[in-house]
Formats: sequence, C-alpha cells, structure tokens
Amino acid sequence: MEHVTVNAKVFRDNTGIEINIPVILTEHGPVLLLIDYFLERAQDRSQIWMVKLTQAVGLLLDYTVANRDCYDNPKDLFAGFAQRLSSGTVNTDGLDSSGLYWLGKNPPLVRQLIGQLSEFSDWLSDRQGTQPLNPWRKATRWEEILAWAAWHQKKDRAFMSHTWSYEKASLDMSRARNVILKRTPIIDRDPVKFFPEEHIHSLLFKGFIVPRRQKSPRLEERLNLRDILITLLMHYGGLRMSEPFHLFVQDVVPDPLNPARARVRIYHPNFGAAPPDWLDAKGQPKRCNRDSYLRGKYGILPRNEYSATDQLHAGWKNNTLDSTAYCMEVNWFPAWSGELFMKLWMLYMAQRAHLGSQHPFAFVTLEGLPYAIESHRVSRRLFGLSQTNTACSL
Repeated sequence: MEHVTVNAKVFRDNTGIEINIPVILTEHGPVLLLIDYFLERAQDRSQIWMVKLTQAVGLLLDYTVANRDCYDNPKDLFAGFAQRLSSGTVNTDGLDSSGLYWLGKNPPLVRQLIGQLSEFSDWLSDRQGTQPLNPWRKATRWEEILAWAAWHQKKDRAFMSHTWSYEKASLDMSRARNVILKRTPIIDRDPVKFFPEEHIHSLLFKGFIVPRRQKSPRLEERLNLRDILITLLMHYGGLRMSEPFHLFVQDVVPDPLNPARARVRIYHPNFGAAPPDWLDAKGQPKRCNRDSYLRGKYGILPRNEYSATDQLHAGWKNNTLDSTAYCMEVNWFPAWSGELFMKLWMLYMAQRAHLGSQHPFAFVTLEGLPYAIESHRVSRRLFGLSQTNTACSL
C-alpha cells in the first residue's frame, strides 16, 4: 500500500479558521484516524510533532505492507518493526527481500518514533476498542531498578528537582511497555557547542558584508543588518533559532533603565498580548491576543501555525514566560550588546520602513515578506557556520 504525505488545511466549523496538518494519503484514501488524532491534539502539540508522527506512521505502514504475512498479531508485528528500526533491514550480503532497505537508526530516534506510535496506539485503543500495538505491562524487578537509577540520575542534575514527585515516579516505574528498546548509550561529557567568542566581531562585521557593497561608506548599506540582529539575539540574548522570527517591530523599545540599550520582548505567538495599534469603531485599541491580531488585522496566521514545510513556519517551544502578557524578556550579556543591538535596530527600522511590509514581523526580505528561517540558515552556511555554532553558550 503505497502512500504519500501532503499538507492539508482543515476547517472544523463555519468560522473559516483553518488548521494546518500533514495528511497521509493511501490508495484507499486519507488515514482519517490520524487526522482525528491531530485535530484533538492541535491545541497543545506543535507542527514538528505532527510531522514526526506522520513519518513514524508512514514507516509503520511500509513495514506492515512488506511483512504482512510474517506475524499473527499486531503486538508481534510492532515488536518486529521496532527491532528493524534499530537494526535496519539489509542482510550481511547487502540484500533485503522485503524491499525496504532501511538503515539502522540511532537509539534516541527509535525511542522517539516508538513512543509517538505507542501514544497514538493507546488513543486508538480508547477510541476504537482495538488492541494496542505496544500495551503496558507490569515491569520486572530489573526494569524497575534500571528505571529508578535513571530517574535519580536525572533528578540529581535537575535545577527544579525539589518539585519532582515520588508518587508519580512510583507509578511510572511499576509498569513498562511490551516492546523493550535498546538502552541509549550514556554520554558522560558532551562538548558544549558555541561560536568562538574571539571570532564574533569578525562574524558580525566581516561575515555579513553585503556582496558588492563592501566599499560603501554607509554602514547600513555595507552590512546585512537583519542577519546581524538575529545573530545578536541568539549569541548575546540566548534565543533559540526560531524565536527571533516571531518578533514584531513593536517588541523592541528603549530600556527605561538605559535608553541606549534595547528592551526586547519575545511574545507567545498565539497568546501574547497584541500591540495597541488595532483600533475598534470607537478608536480604542482592541484587547486581544496575537493570534486574533494577525488574523483580524493582516489576514495571516501566527508563524507556528503554518505547516512545517511552509516558508512562513517558525517553531515555538513552551518556554517559561514572564507575565500575564505571555512574553519573555531578552537579558543581554554582556550589557553592551544590548546597546549595539539598539544602534543597529534603528538603522534597520529605517531600511524596513521603505519596503512597504503588510505585516508586523520585524525581519523581512527585500520584498517586504516575512523572512524565512531556512533563508537565514542558508545565509549562515555561506559563511561556513552551522546551526549550533551561533547558539549562545551561557
């Protein structure tokens, strides 16, 4: 049963509000139960989570078709599937009679795929009354010992370990899944990836020179201010790659304690407080969140709502936010980096004002469209950088 994955827009009611989800299409039509699962979890799960589960379901479909005559029950089939994810499907002679030709995947990825499929199977079991693919069972004494050892190791390293519940842990340790996965190798010391501090000045002021403008006497013409600002936010502000792409032009103001330094707030893309420039019939600012603001004023979605393959997509982790405005404030370290950001921000805002952008997102293309994360990655690769190299190492 061959299948393809497409991006679909689903409308659940007459409001016209769309939900973007990946959909698996087979010769018998779409996998409807997976669509139902996504729609039920859409409020608390990310686009990336949906894409990964879709990939896992696709792999399971491929394995099931290639080995439908080898198993008598779903549990055994799923156990075989998990084993082949780890080992691959190619024999020592380089052949694979199933036609899959999978290479073995590393333990963390296998654990992630099996975990997502197990949760989906549990949901199907509750909804349809079917037999779960990877049911829970009582853990053996040895499994409990290993689980408790791993739990204590994590707890000893956790900053908020005093909030961990022994009661909840006891329940988790007393049961295990039917499929036993290979243990992930323990890495005692993993080198911290960071951009060398001694080269950051060269990166900012030599690496981001605009082609054929290197001799311009005007700094704003000579440098790619947009990518410099994004790099400053990540390197000196500690932001993840995706977070600067949710920034509105209204989210950067002079710091009340030091007007020469930028005060930058990153708002939750859906629930963050909207800027006060969308007025009602009485000329008063509408009190709403950013989801409503973007849909109502500009006719676009928050960037985390677009499908993961869309140029507008920008992910969002569930960060701890500072206030009821649902935002987090960038803390500059060292403090002078916030002053540098403010100087370059003012020059960049003058550039952006001439592009006629019909949206509030700060970082834009030369056509005034929201800047894509993938375009920024390409820009960084041109200077020999990797995604992890520009991450803040604080």
